[in-house]
Amino acid sequence: MYTRFAGRLAVAAGLICHVAPATAQAADTALYQVSDGSKVDGHTLAGWRTWRAMACERCHGAAQEGMVGPSLVGSLKVLSKEQFKEVVLKGRIEKGMPNFDGSKMVADNIDSLYAYLKGRSDGAIQPGRLQEIGK
Repeated sequence: MYTRFAGRLAVAAGLICHVAPATAQAADTALYQVSDGSKVDGHTLAGWRTWRAMACERCHGAAQEGMVGPSLVGSLKVLSKEQFKEVVLKGRIEKGMPNFDGSKMVADNIDSLYAYLKGRSDGAIQPGRLQEIGK
């Protein structure tokens, strides 16, 4: 009950934290933290920076809504974290998705990249430039 109330309070305060369903995790283990749609925690910001550095928008669009590649806003509603990691790291060559397991930046930031894209998929993070919360 307390977790549900705290979640509603966070949304009302403009802080949206995604916590895995059916768990009562502490706020510091939330997948991502967002304020005002464009301010995120450092972990999530690293994911956005990875997205930008790898130029993923060339195929998935600047707002992650798809172009040559599929909409990630839609895909992350159905892919598990493990499935996402497999696709990004191993690729889907037959569908035009290269593998990124050879990229140190992607490998080091795969959880952050997932957090960023999950926040976009959930509608909590707005498209465009992000800043770190509190900076």
